[in-house]
Amino acid sequence: MNRKRIYLCLAHMSDEGWEQKYIKEAFDTNWVVPLGPNVNGFEKDLEQFIILCKQSEQVRAHNSQCIITPELKEKRVVALSAGTAAVHLALLACGVGPGDEVLVQSFTFCASSHPITYLGATPVFIDSERETWNMDPELLEEAIKDRIAKTGKKPKAIVPVALYGMPYQIDRIMEIANRYDIPVVEDAAEGFGSKFKGQVLGTFGRYGVLSFNGNKMITTSGGGALITPDEESWREIMMYATQYRESYPYYQHEKIGYNYRMSNICAGIGRGQMTVVNDHIAHHKHVQKMYEELLKDVKGIHVHTQPKVSPKGGDLEGASVYDSNYWLCTITLDPDLKIKGQENAYKTIVTGAVGGAAGVIHAASSATTDCQPNDNVEALRVYLDQAQIEARPVWKPMHKQPVYKNAPAYVNGVSEAIFKVGMCLPAGPYVTDEDVQYIVQCIKDAII
Repeated sequence: MNRKRIYLCLAHMSDEGWEQKYIKEAFDTNWVVPLGPNVNGFEKDLEQFIILCKQSEQVRAHNSQCIITPELKEKRVVALSAGTAAVHLALLACGVGPGDEVLVQSFTFCASSHPITYLGATPVFIDSERETWNMDPELLEEAIKDRIAKTGKKPKAIVPVALYGMPYQIDRIMEIANRYDIPVVEDAAEGFGSKFKGQVLGTFGRYGVLSFNGNKMITTSGGGALITPDEESWREIMMYATQYRESYPYYQHEKIGYNYRMSNICAGIGRGQMTVVNDHIAHHKHVQKMYEELLKDVKGIHVHTQPKVSPKGGDLEGASVYDSNYWLCTITLDPDLKIKGQENAYKTIVTGAVGGAAGVIHAASSATTDCQPNDNVEALRVYLDQAQIEARPVWKPMHKQPVYKNAPAYVNGVSEAIFKVGMCLPAGPYVTDEDVQYIVQCIKDAII
């Protein structure tokens, strides 16, 4: 039988068609440029979403600090052409320039680190802790001390990442950052709507990065946003995002700017998506619970879940501290687990990118590299692909990427170990309960 393909996270529009209504409004009024009512409206919707800190009774009872503070109320959002652009502008606003260093999580997508190089700075990679797979605070402080000793100056910024939506230990990271007076740029591109102690990710640090790529929690087809700390910072980011054009009747440029604003058409999609964002988050959490339940007794397969205890211990349960959106659900495979077809893993050179990345035209020169997932992980990916299920390896750590072979890195082996055994499974709004059951059955069938 011809089965429909199950994708990791396929874009889902509102049933009421709000996205099309806002887009039509943009065309009807001829607002098809990188400004307009939809852009303004989308930014306001985002501001309301990040400021309204919806907490459970348990969180409020144990954490009196989780309230809508004056600082949170001052947050402003700039809608941009991509999450990568948001990282770039945030680093620029932090004063990053040639010769500087930026501490960035190694276990991430390249958009977290590439903008550092755009500015002529050097990424310094920080490995992960095992509970969340995110930036290890102990390694972070070790790196700060060592970079100061070796270079005579502090790193210019710290970039933690919400890997697959999982919150990082932001309280510990912020404590370290504040002690050394280093600004934090939160890369919450994968963590839109995820919370730590009831507060939305992206609102703890000086800047917060959001992404609305086609496979994210909500989409604008492509695009992103930057959460800024106040009105003054918002205006400066806005200037940089619009070619830094001064207020003269002619084009006057006193600083180098960029063409990074979101179009009014894309923002229309975003406004419509904000009507379903909470439904999307709830669905991803539901799918995660299904994987946890259906795979709990499958020997050799482990579903990655948010920590059940507070990072500092204490009586507040982890479920009230960590609140992941579970953008993608992830599993790990025991190295000794045998998968059908494992003997053929990495025997054929891949000619395109797994995941269908557009524009990828280079054929690999070899079927293998010196750092890759285990044969059983690759065999399971191929098995699921043949069963019309999109699965994907977890991100390859940046400190193991050839392009960053000379970058400083503070590692503990965690991200490399997870990369060898980890896999992402579908979790998007179009993934049904029946789909999850089918995926789990295929995983079981694949195991020898």
